[in-house]
Amino acid sequence: MRILITGAAGQLGRELTLLLGTAGEELITIDREELDFSLPERVAGYVSQLHADWVINCAAYTQVDKAEQEHELAALVNRESARAVAEGVRDSGGRLLHISTDYIFDGRHATAYLETDPPNPQSVYGRTKWEGERAVLQALPEALILRTSWVYGIHGNNFVKTMLRLAAEREQLSVVDDQIGTPSWTYDIAVAISTLIAAEHSGTYHFTNEGVASWYDFASEIISTARELGYPVKVKRLRPIPSSAYPTPATRPHFSLLDKRKIREVLGYDIPHWRESLQLMLTANHSGLEKDLSER
Repeated sequence: MRILITGAAGQLGRELTLLLGTAGEELITIDREELDFSLPERVAGYVSQLHADWVINCAAYTQVDKAEQEHELAALVNRESARAVAEGVRDSGGRLLHISTDYIFDGRHATAYLETDPPNPQSVYGRTKWEGERAVLQALPEALILRTSWVYGIHGNNFVKTMLRLAAEREQLSVVDDQIGTPSWTYDIAVAISTLIAAEHSGTYHFTNEGVASWYDFASEIISTARELGYPVKVKRLRPIPSSAYPTPATRPHFSLLDKRKIREVLGYDIPHWRESLQLMLTANHSGLEKDLSER
């Protein structure tokens, strides 16, 4: 199978490249050096001429706070270029899986969000990602949308990497404890994607690891596991704080748990708990290995 991965230099794109490459798929990987998603007029033709069986669109503007000022750029990348990818896939007769986010929801639910719940994004990033979903489906109604949340991995910058750095530098850290969701390891997301495209599914799905956490819970587990594994950990106190004590330009959802009943029915395996996956990620990261977890 010929698979095109956009945003291949990002943390999920790099994970997919490793996983699918190991599986023997014919891969085409592009990042912003090959294709600038701030220039959507170039995207459709570029994608179309590659004639991929599947395109996995990981490219996105993901700087959540910076998007509040760079809303036009965020819209070009997250909406207009997403539309152009879908048009290119449509013109070449392939299939598309497009990555989206929990930020399309407002975070005011008392229960996990279903795929059918109405979006109400509260930030520029969330709004442009939701507009991107709609643009993709308008151009290619049979596209597959995969929403995920709190993404981290060995590659790239993310919350886990930040906590490891700060824990080695400071004796006290403060982390918000009133935003609730689920951490999602890029490896587990990549395995789910591989399963979905192999079965040629379409529609909208939610995927995260299992379990529930606040950012404070997540940070606590990162630090305690890192200490057990022998990472340099200087921090002695982790202090929970409300979001009001750590204001940011973009509004984050206070509750963004994603319901996974739909995707559980098609995966055919048990989704790992976030604590289990964090342990594996930190172990692999600490050993410096490009992990091979095929026998997990």
